[in-house]
Amino acid sequence: MATLFVSDLHLDAALPAAISQFEEFLLGPARGADALYILGDLFESWVGDDDDDPASERVCAALRSFGDSGVACYACHGNRDFLLAAGFEQRSGCRVITDPTIVDLYGERVLLTHGDALCTADHAYQRLRSVVRTASWQRRFLRLPLATRKQLSHAARQGSRAHTAVVAPEIMDASEAAVAAVLRETGLRTLVHGHTHRPGVHEFALDGAAARRYVLGAWYEQGSYLRCAPGRYELLTLPRLPSAAGGSGGGPE
Repeated sequence: MATLFVSDLHLDAALPAAISQFEEFLLGPARGADALYILGDLFESWVGDDDDDPASERVCAALRSFGDSGVACYACHGNRDFLLAAGFEQRSGCRVITDPTIVDLYGERVLLTHGDALCTADHAYQRLRSVVRTASWQRRFLRLPLATRKQLSHAARQGSRAHTAVVAPEIMDASEAAVAAVLRETGLRTLVHGHTHRPGVHEFALDGAAARRYVLGAWYEQGSYLRCAPGRYELLTLPRLPSAAGGSGGGPE
């Protein structure tokens, strides 16, 4: 009896070893779980549900086979794949959930989120996020030809890497004040998120009560996941990936 969580896989054709590791994960540690939650950035990019990238289709096929085995699979939007919608659900068998969302894990209510909204010190990114997450912007973008969307997505990723290279790492990390605020707002004491690429377990006091924040790692170099069983959380790693020249590794944006 266990529920698993992953985030920031950033899967694409540039790092086929990561796709293979994800397929092996679905056939191995994840098989037989109660549920799998993918907390954003499953893909390095997703320009719409008509995205015809063969690597993305390979991932969707693996997820559909995984779901057919009887394990419930859920995915929330990340900053790279916030256009996942009904077409992705049909292709993958995953259910897209809102970000943030609250789940019951063996009697404990837990808050799940991708984590980018917690990085409030990165003002440039938050301004961008406030624009691209609007329904009007997304409607306009999705009306563009697929080839144009792919070109724009590539340019955006290059811009993101340039931004990450010059911004202090602590600015791109989750703000303690933002973490405390979202937990107070929901009345919860346990948070699971990704995005920052800084896996770890943070225990702290919130208004006199014990609180915990579990941060999921990225899969650029090594896959990892959080395993939740009744009364127990474990951050676990998979075998280290072979390095890939020209891979898409880097910061969280």
